[in-house]
Amino acid sequence: MNPGRVAALSVAALLAWPALAGEVAAGRAKANACAVCHGPMGLATLPDAPNLAGQSALYLAAQLKAYRAGTRRHEVMSLMAKTLSDADIDDLASWYSSLKVRVDPVP
Repeated sequence: MNPGRVAALSVAALLAWPALAGEVAAGRAKANACAVCHGPMGLATLPDAPNLAGQSALYLAAQLKAYRAGTRRHEVMSLMAKTLSDADIDDLASWYSSLKVRVDPVP
């Protein structure tokens, strides 16, 4: 496939993805249940829970919707996501994506 066509398809895919209209403040308020495993600032407190801080909002929303739909399975996340509306998911995704992660090199 030629590079121009790949670029055009990539842009088309991004434009077709619905924009997240989530509210950061609302997401922060809704994240209390998430904090048990993922930490209050999106940095996991459990060794098998991923960090959510700084992740792409589109990625986070897609994963939560997949858990809710049952196309992605995890014993806890599948149950947690079932109660989330689209607005809840967009708000949570906006909150976690708004968090900045700083990486310092080891001297």
